[in-house]
Amino acid sequence: MALPLIEQRLRLTPERPGVYMMRDARDTVLYVGKASVLRNRVRTYFGSPTGQIPKIRRMMGQVHDFEYIVTDSEAEALILENTLIKRYRPRYNARLKDDKTYPFLKIDLNEEFPRVTITRKVFKDGARYFGPFATAGSVRKTMDLVKRLFPYRSCTKKITGTDPRPCLEYYINRCVAPCSGYAGPDEYAKVIQQVVLFMEGDTDTVTDDLRANMEKAAENLEFERAAVLRDRIRSVEKVADEQRITVDSNPIKDMDVMALQQGTNESWIEVFFVRHNKLIGRDHFFMEGTQDDSPELVLSQFIKQFYSDGPVVPPNILVQHPLEDSELINDWLRDVRGGAVRLLRPQRGVHKKLMDVVAENATQGLAQHQIKWLNNVDALGQAMSELEEELSLPASPFRMECYDISHIQGTNTVASMVVFEDGMPKTANYRRFKVKTVEGVDDFESMREVLRRRFKRLAQNRAAENRASQTRALGQEDGSDSGPDSGPDSKEGEGDTWGILPDLVLIDGGKGQLSAALEVLLELGMDDIPLASLAKENEWLYVPQTQEPIILPKDSQALYLVQRMRDEAHRFAITYHRNLRSKSSLRSPIDGVTGIGPKRKRMLMRRFGTLQGIKQATVDDIASVPGMTRSLAMRLKQTI
Repeated sequence: MALPLIEQRLRLTPERPGVYMMRDARDTVLYVGKASVLRNRVRTYFGSPTGQIPKIRRMMGQVHDFEYIVTDSEAEALILENTLIKRYRPRYNARLKDDKTYPFLKIDLNEEFPRVTITRKVFKDGARYFGPFATAGSVRKTMDLVKRLFPYRSCTKKITGTDPRPCLEYYINRCVAPCSGYAGPDEYAKVIQQVVLFMEGDTDTVTDDLRANMEKAAENLEFERAAVLRDRIRSVEKVADEQRITVDSNPIKDMDVMALQQGTNESWIEVFFVRHNKLIGRDHFFMEGTQDDSPELVLSQFIKQFYSDGPVVPPNILVQHPLEDSELINDWLRDVRGGAVRLLRPQRGVHKKLMDVVAENATQGLAQHQIKWLNNVDALGQAMSELEEELSLPASPFRMECYDISHIQGTNTVASMVVFEDGMPKTANYRRFKVKTVEGVDDFESMREVLRRRFKRLAQNRAAENRASQTRALGQEDGSDSGPDSGPDSKEGEGDTWGILPDLVLIDGGKGQLSAALEVLLELGMDDIPLASLAKENEWLYVPQTQEPIILPKDSQALYLVQRMRDEAHRFAITYHRNLRSKSSLRSPIDGVTGIGPKRKRMLMRRFGTLQGIKQATVDDIASVPGMTRSLAMRLKQTI
């Protein structure tokens, strides 16, 4: 859209609350957002990109048009925003993965003999719903547990009470057989009520009720039935003991506890469901499109989308991070629940300990999810095949090396090299570099130095082999030596790593970093090594001699693999960089004075106590310290 037209459109945009949508040239919805003042909010997208996060900058490169819907209040805008995100699933919104298909357990209390069923739709029909569950597997696991504990019917037949004999489930104590009249509506209703109480976490009431029935059966000399009830009590108590995670003095007995761990473009949300001080369930959910989003935004979007269909909102919700628009979300949750709701971010005590447990589960869950993918032979095979085809490689890339540069405002510039073999990390071959020749911020030159140090010895070995081959071809004795010993520093790694030729070199960056890497390989005569770069801004791959990027589908296994390599290289570089920064922060100005070593430094600190004391001392006082000279004292005073 032309800039003058945009300005006209923005001037006509009302100063009212509402929802706006960004669309591309094909009219696809790219992003949905809400605003308390539409004109002000939409205008920020078309201003300077300096303050925008990378994801929004990428989106604005595709925006062709925008539209908006005015609402009466910001609360209505919040609800409408959530509805439109679910309808259009915009690429640049944080959104629940496959949220339309989350299953629930349903108990229709309007039926005379209710069943416990699985449903994917929630209606305001008087039935009790429990969930949502992340997968059909998790809801079936819960259903199997409930069925083992409580003898409700699982058949779909019409109950008349006149069947001549019950089915097998009655004889294995899995049903009270209302079909044959062995249990009337009132007795069956008690069983269903126990199921409801159990799903709500009130196991104490369930066991009290079962114990009363057991004692009554024993008094009536129905010892077989009493034994069945006794076993059921033990099973429920065992489950309750496994669920109990907090102390009885805990002031909050009903709550959902949420924590997240962010990956490259998806986040793992871990949720613990606590009722009556018992962990009645836990589940995890994936949020897509979370790249560059803050944890506060991701968690806010999850809560809005999770509870919009959830039939039960607890009175307390514990969150790992403060939420965006927390007051607005709190008011909306209060309307959904029909009662008070507290959003809490625990800082200490039993709730902080519980939050730490949930956060650790989120961290481990995402890590295990990634490991499972890496151990999925089919997925890895598909990823390698896709890379071979998309990058036009001569063969499937067995050994891949990925490089990343890390610095803060040009200080302590470091680089990392991570190695994947057959799609799996080979940590023993990881290497890190301290950039030595580059001053200030120059990622291109830093990349040149690192690759030159990495491949210089390999290039020299190749040259030596070529000379030896030519000598043998001429029938002469090879008198060459083993070659120069220049190359990476020993502390960056020794052994066979530097002599292995990679099948693919991946650079973290765009065209500029790719050009710098190609320049080094051409200089060293190693231009036969396949080379590519992954630009984080769009997650596009670039290869030499090709202007257009290679755009892999978002669900591509190859894209997931190169993202995993890039993230691992970034993590490894950042870790090294932090270590160097921490060492630099501990370094004293005295350490920079030539001629003053650890012994003289100790003597100075014993005499003057602190660095400030040395600064205030005269040259003569410093020179009188054992081991010091007047010239050293003058040099020290000039330095500090």
